[in-house]
Amino acid sequence: MAEMLETPQGRRIAYHRTDGAGPTVVFLGGFKSDMGGTKAVHLEAWAQAHGRAFVRFDYSGHGESSGRFEDGAIGDWFADAQAVMEMVPGPLVLVGSSMGGWISLLCARAMPERITGLVTVAAAPDFTEDSMWAGFDVTQKAMLEREGQVALPSEYGDPYIITRRLIADGRDHLVLRAALPLACPVRCLQGTADADVDVAVALRLLDHATGPDIRLTLVKDADHRFSTPACLDLIVTAVADVLDLIRG
Repeated sequence: MAEMLETPQGRRIAYHRTDGAGPTVVFLGGFKSDMGGTKAVHLEAWAQAHGRAFVRFDYSGHGESSGRFEDGAIGDWFADAQAVMEMVPGPLVLVGSSMGGWISLLCARAMPERITGLVTVAAAPDFTEDSMWAGFDVTQKAMLEREGQVALPSEYGDPYIITRRLIADGRDHLVLRAALPLACPVRCLQGTADADVDVAVALRLLDHATGPDIRLTLVKDADHRFSTPACLDLIVTAVADVLDLIRG
């Protein structure tokens, strides 16, 4: 059963925590996903098998946490992630999947003294602006302004309800427009068959971020889920690589 954490904003965040050696590995999931996903559970099993400290959690409006998904925005989920990290002592290695990649970049920028390693999987920084808003037609933009929301089809289940607040709040948390220094080791993983996050986004992040050790691995024919056995092995390898560098 998940434990619950109350944030300073009064939201209740569900999480699972594994005790072990640090730095603590924290998994940050994607847009409308939850901590029961394949990548999060696989990493947890790896951490338990190797005696590593690990945390997975649900943002507000996701999974077992409180709130409605439609009421949330990037800033809220960033604050949720910070609350989880403040609960955990010591250095952290973040593993951010899709939107979680954006949130992990925000965390790395906001608390560089705590984040000692970063792994992104199909990272989607600034997607509310560069993918959603830029992809809306005139009718959708008018509906968003008039009604405050618009529905987008999803391959993963029910349509996504995109709110005017989500778009506006996203503009306050963009990471590809201003300096993005990443002093810790960074490993970015991206599939070439990803229909949700184009390879161009990974290349833009690699070009934009600054730091002494930032690497991008492209995986031919891997999709956005990045959850095949081979892809899961690559995630574990990237996390282990970062941990080895920290210890070294």
